[in-house]
Amino acid sequence: MHDSFAVTLSRVDGYKFEVDFGVEGVPRLLVDEPAPLGEGAGPNPTRMLAAAVGNCLAASLLFCLSKARVEVSDIKVRVEGTTARNERGRLRVEGLAVTLEPTLPAGATGALNRCSGLFKDFCIVTQSVRDGLDVDVQVKPVVAVRA
Repeated sequence: MHDSFAVTLSRVDGYKFEVDFGVEGVPRLLVDEPAPLGEGAGPNPTRMLAAAVGNCLAASLLFCLSKARVEVSDIKVRVEGTTARNERGRLRVEGLAVTLEPTLPAGATGALNRCSGLFKDFCIVTQSVRDGLDVDVQVKPVVAVRA
C-alpha cells in the first residue's frame, strides 16, 4: 500500500513562492531564496529541509515517550546544517546535526534510553534523506523542575 500527498507551489515574483500544503486549515507559506538571489522573505529550501528533519525527529521521540507513558512538558529542537560544494562544484547540504532537548520528569531515564534506540528509525523524513547526507542526532534531556 502506498500513500500519496501533494504540495503546490505558485510563484509570487522573483524567487518567492507560495506553498499550499493541501491541508484544510493550514495556511500557505511564503518561501524565498536569501539575497542576492532572492529577498529572504521566507525560509529557503535548505532551511525547510532542516525544519522537516527536526520536526519529524521530535514527533517520533514524543510518540515513543508517550507510548512509554512519559509526559514531556516541553521539547526544544536545534538543527545545524552544513553546506559544501560537491565534485562538480554544486552546492549541497552536506550534513545536519540535530539536538533534541525534551523536558522530562525525574525518573524517565529508562524510558528515554529505550526510546533513544528506537525513535530515529521511525522518522520518515530523516530516514528518507540519510542516503544523501549525514544526519547526526543527539538527545539532551532537560529535567523538569517542580515549582
